[in-house]
Amino acid sequence: MKFTLQAKDPLSKARAGTVTTAHGEIQTPIFMPVGTAGTVKAVHQRELEQDINAQIILGNTYHLYLRPGLDTLEKAGGLHKFIGWDRPILTDSGGYQVYSLSKVRKIKEEGVTFNSHIDGSKHLFTPEYAMDIQRTIGADIIMAFDECTPYPCDYKYAAESIKMTHRWLKRCCTRFDNTQPKYGFDQTLFPIVQGSVYKDLRVKSAEFIASMDREGNAIGGLSVGEPAEEMYAMTEVVCDILPYEKPRYLMGVGTPINILENIALGIDMFDCVMPTRNARNGMLFTKNGIINIRNKKWENDFSPIEPDSDLHVDLVTSKAYLRHLVHSKEMLGAQIATLHNLHFYLWLVKQAREKIISGEFYEWKNQMVKVLGNKL
Repeated sequence: MKFTLQAKDPLSKARAGTVTTAHGEIQTPIFMPVGTAGTVKAVHQRELEQDINAQIILGNTYHLYLRPGLDTLEKAGGLHKFIGWDRPILTDSGGYQVYSLSKVRKIKEEGVTFNSHIDGSKHLFTPEYAMDIQRTIGADIIMAFDECTPYPCDYKYAAESIKMTHRWLKRCCTRFDNTQPKYGFDQTLFPIVQGSVYKDLRVKSAEFIASMDREGNAIGGLSVGEPAEEMYAMTEVVCDILPYEKPRYLMGVGTPINILENIALGIDMFDCVMPTRNARNGMLFTKNGIINIRNKKWENDFSPIEPDSDLHVDLVTSKAYLRHLVHSKEMLGAQIATLHNLHFYLWLVKQAREKIISGEFYEWKNQMVKVLGNKL
């Protein structure tokens, strides 16, 4: 993997770059749609490529390991071939899902024992096994196995947790560096900074992660319930420590406003289920604010979803019709709303990139954050 920086905003820490992987280039800053179980819910791969223009998507190690399972993925030739996607893929390590989905789990130095949320079967994820699983899945960028602390989290627990996350990272790196990719193309390992909302722990973790000298770095454990101001404060602290010349990935973030504010702090890559999950519940993100399409006010509004969009469904679908579909629980409602939200998120980061390159990002960002949270 290569990362080339092309421009920096003069009034903030925002930057525009290009990540080059075996499956193509990613123009940063970028938003990555979440394809948990080998699918971005409610959209076809063709729509992801042609309508949304997703440059990279996510897969989830925990879910793919349980279903369809490693045997099927290996026989298919990896996740790219299994799902028919020839652009880059990133997989998380499964750590977050182990902590959030499994009611029965035991964290030890060896790794994490957990029960499947599907059938209750017992499994063990170690740092080494997380690397082996992600070799089999075959994503371009894979994540280290870490512990994602909850919020709130007491200081003592967070301090012990980062020590273990760092020990686990060393084991991940050793296993990754002593194994080969399975499908004839290179993979890249990103370590993850943790430390909850404690500045000294974030500094300690960021310094350790930077010292590991991998090709890119991630920030985890934010957007887990803490106030946005704390997220921004921690991001700023960490970005000032992580190497300038390597891509920085803020995991699980966030709202359109969160994304713009974190771009201004020096983040290059984002993912979040918000645009897809909220779409299925009738929430639309637009250039002028947020629409709850379930509200009665849209019942007889026959104007397009977003009249100045270049997305086909935005132009040919009225708000009244989409409201009807969502209220009727028609699958098409979820499809249209998801297409809209993902297209909007990708439009937003593309605009941010263009404004960084032209030197106008900071002023544009300050104008955008005033309207993006408006309830329409």
